Amino acid sequence: MSSSHAATGAIDHHHDHTTTTGIPNKKLLMWAFLASDCMFFGSLISTHLVYRLHPPPGNPVPREVFDIPLTSFSTFILLMSSLMMALAVNAIQKGNLKSMRFSLLTTIFFGAIFLGCQVFEFTHFVHEKHMTITNSILGTTFFTLTGTHGTHVAIGVLWLIMMYVRSFKPADASAHPGWFFRNVLHVAAVVGLVLTAMFSVLALVDALETGGGIGAFASHNVALVAGLVITAAASVILARPKGPVQFSEANAIDVESMGLYWHFVDIVWIVIFTAVYLLEYL
Repeated sequence: MSSSHAATGAIDHHHDHTTTTGIPNKKLLMWAFLASDCMFFGSLISTHLVYRLHPPPGNPVPREVFDIPLTSFSTFILLMSSLMMALAVNAIQKGNLKSMRFSLLTTIFFGAIFLGCQVFEFTHFVHEKHMTITNSILGTTFFTLTGTHGTHVAIGVLWLIMMYVRSFKPADASAHPGWFFRNVLHVAAVVGLVLTAMFSVLALVDALETGGGIGAFASHNVALVAGLVITAAASVILARPKGPVQFSEANAIDVESMGLYWHFVDIVWIVIFTAVYLLEYL
């Protein structure tokens, strides 16, 4: 999209309904939601820290349960996703739809890897370390806090997928009666790609930990690898442009609002990683 705002990189809010503060309604609503969510996470983190100061007898020792290398890796991945989200916002503000789509897809992929690492971590804690949400205070506060954050990440990934697919809606939808069905298939393909990518990461990590290597991963997960290739190919084919679309620089506020949510989730995780994991090693 070529315009003076796109050329200069300035943010154009004339498309947005603003409040008396001059802040767009959508952005103000998102800030209000994040403020309430901040207090919610603050209470969960505080509860965990209070119980950690006075652990009851028989409570698991965190150092013997936590896997810092894995959690550090997933933290790095989540931080990189925040960078890609910022690039997506910058791209749509300049009217660069192709760059925005690429950045959104990368953010989705990184978010899926983080969720896959968290599922693997939870499974390992329950089956190998025998720590559940009901058998100890540490398990209760840990799974409640990190599980709530994981739910926020999952919601964010779903939102990203819907925003990505929405960017393909034709400018003249009436002239393309099959666009909705095509977008449904597109959503299914992207969701399938995310899910197969998540399980692929889990299977690969398991193969590496057991010493089997990449060869063992490929030989024992043929269906998973095939599903990954098929969903990736379908996502690429369905992503091919079919003419002008409705999504443009005018929708920058929607991507900005989503970016605020995603950055907030990342910041909360930095606090959780520090307060729950790193403090145990000081």
